[in-house]
Amino acid sequence: MAILDVTEHREHLLSLASRLPAVPRQDLYHFLDVAHKLAQELPYEISDTLDAFNQVGNGDGYLLLRGLAVEEDHELPPTPTSTPAPVERRRLNMEAYLAILGRRLGLHTGYAELRAGTVYHDVYPSPGAHHLSSETSETLLEFHTEMAYHTLQPNYVMLACSRADHERTAETLVGSIRKAFGLLDPGTVDRLYDRKQPCEVDVAFRGGIEDPGAIARVKPLYGSEDDPLLGYDRELLKPHEGPDAEAVAKLSQALDDVTEGVFLTPGDVLIIDNFRTTHARTPFTPRWDGKDRWLHRVYIRTNSHGQLPTGGERAGDVITFTPRR
Repeated sequence: MAILDVTEHREHLLSLASRLPAVPRQDLYHFLDVAHKLAQELPYEISDTLDAFNQVGNGDGYLLLRGLAVEEDHELPPTPTSTPAPVERRRLNMEAYLAILGRRLGLHTGYAELRAGTVYHDVYPSPGAHHLSSETSETLLEFHTEMAYHTLQPNYVMLACSRADHERTAETLVGSIRKAFGLLDPGTVDRLYDRKQPCEVDVAFRGGIEDPGAIARVKPLYGSEDDPLLGYDRELLKPHEGPDAEAVAKLSQALDDVTEGVFLTPGDVLIIDNFRTTHARTPFTPRWDGKDRWLHRVYIRTNSHGQLPTGGERAGDVITFTPRR
């Protein structure tokens, strides 16, 4: 099941959200610890769906929860124009749901080099944003597996919508390797499987160097040969010329062929399986009127795929960058 309508549970979920501390960033560890306790009170329909997605995923590579209670638009602050969010900003409904639902899945994680090491990210359009940034708006944000070049990449990317774009044209695109895999011929799979390819990294992870080159090595396909994991970034993956580049091009086309679009509306929470998908966002036109598209993003790590190596991690930890080699 890729879409779960939770409208019938709206009041219960809103009640859970109201029991969270009112100012999340004042003590985020405590905020997320409380969320973990509240996650045990989720309705069975929701908790069972989250648990199943966490354990085995699905063919679509994402789970969309729809129908959550969001503030009336006039009650929301203006869409942000800078980052990070003020520490004193009070809890918003969609941030609360990201806490509770996310703690059912795993541990919220910040990345020291990204967004000043904050765990909660506001995602909003910004004039002149770098083309690799989520703050772009009028150009396509290309397909990428989030931080595929990071040894501790997140297992899940969670996006919650407080405001949609004015024209409702911004679409989150998701391409699942479970759907694309059957479109690849055996020779292409052999060329991609467990073969490290040079990969550049996002601007935040370049250590202030404008162009450090391909400092990471990423396997486009790895893990189980029958149900592989995906490491793909259309902008940053730089395969060797010849057969490797041709195989990556075929993978890219297969992912395009199976891509699904999701229009996020206020009250939606989208959970993307970051080890089996690549995702993107279509262009939209901001109005710069304080009411532009406003998403909230968190990254979740779990025990799967070695993303919690020490066993002593906490929700709210901030980790530093080590590129995949």
